[in-house]
Amino acid sequence: MWCADGADDDRWKSRRTQAGQLAEAVESLVACWLTAAEESRPRLPARQLLALRTVHSRPELNLTALAEHLGVGLPTASRLCDRLEAAGLLERTVQPSNRREVQLVVTGYGRRLLADVAERRVRRLASVFEAMTPAQRTALEHGLFGFHQAHLSGPGPQEPTDG
Repeated sequence: MWCADGADDDRWKSRRTQAGQLAEAVESLVACWLTAAEESRPRLPARQLLALRTVHSRPELNLTALAEHLGVGLPTASRLCDRLEAAGLLERTVQPSNRREVQLVVTGYGRRLLADVAERRVRRLASVFEAMTPAQRTALEHGLFGFHQAHLSGPGPQEPTDG
């Protein structure tokens, strides 16, 4: 229900302004995040790195579950795994409990790459944090925690529509 005085419309415009400012900040964060990953060797595209991280954090996933988790088709997930396997970062083995199912396993080399990328990201973020005041760092921490909690609780209000 919309108020005739436009208060909801003004709140929506304010939220859109905040969202625009956040989008700019997130672009900076993503650039920092991706640059750290691009400095590692071998350099992996973001989707391959995400697939490797996903398999590492959820070793119970098979190829079908990985595809579902990444929101890609089975052929795309298979090609991602082909590339990771060719680079020596991932192995496909037969699942001991079900010989028809392929198990995905991150190799020692893959684990070292993930650790290297994580360390590079921490160092890059720490260097940015050094340029911030303690109050800004605290506000960022609280704001990101609040954003994360709100995101986990479900979608927020949608853009108002006419009619």
